[in-house]
Amino acid sequence: MIKIENISKSFNNKVVLNDISGQFEKGKTNLIIGSSGTGKSVLLKCIVGLLQPDSGRVYYDLRNFTEADKDVKSEIRREIGMLFQGGALFDSKNVEENVRFPLDILTTMPMDEKMERTNFCLKRVGLENVNKKMASEISGGMKKRVGIARAMVNNPKYLFCDEPNSGLDPQTSILIDELISEITHEDDITTIVVTHDMNSVLGIGEKIMFLYKGNMLWEGSNLDITHSGVKELDDFVFINKVMKSLKGKIIS
Repeated sequence: MIKIENISKSFNNKVVLNDISGQFEKGKTNLIIGSSGTGKSVLLKCIVGLLQPDSGRVYYDLRNFTEADKDVKSEIRREIGMLFQGGALFDSKNVEENVRFPLDILTTMPMDEKMERTNFCLKRVGLENVNKKMASEISGGMKKRVGIARAMVNNPKYLFCDEPNSGLDPQTSILIDELISEITHEDDITTIVVTHDMNSVLGIGEKIMFLYKGNMLWEGSNLDITHSGVKELDDFVFINKVMKSLKGKIIS
């Protein structure tokens, strides 16, 4: 479980996050949604420690991450898996080396054990026998699956996914969503997904936080989102449905 209390963040006197509080539950897919520029990615960076909030606290299972000393922060970071928006694979490394990377830098595990874990994770995301391929040789969807394998290779307690479906076709997006949901439930981890994809929201959004202009306006599940009673959220849902419809007509 991850809990945030009164998180605020400004850049050049512009408020990006305004007193955000909430809880992200273990064993569920927790989504942070909203239009571009609403503060979703900034909030994620504050939670994982890539940005220091101006005020407020972040707790990882009752551990105060914001005010923790260096050793505690290092301990928590070793428990985190991160799927970046573009996959963020190393071009100079092959698939196997990319997935193994967290084990290389965070553990003293023997190479045979690291390879066993690496191959297990690749198999779990449906990518057996691609170990030696370079990042430039695989598709965008495969890169995302390699990114998921790398994020889970260190048996994380917490998984963060920043726009995991960005740039993917609808069918591949569904595959990535299902994979994230499956890993979350099977490993009983706390997963936070930043997205503006309504397919993801309706498909895997068990706990949803809606941000609008740096404020949290609504929390709930995908079962409740279509009758939230929040105008800004209703507009967000409607616009995304329209954009999806237009995109489908352009493609066809």
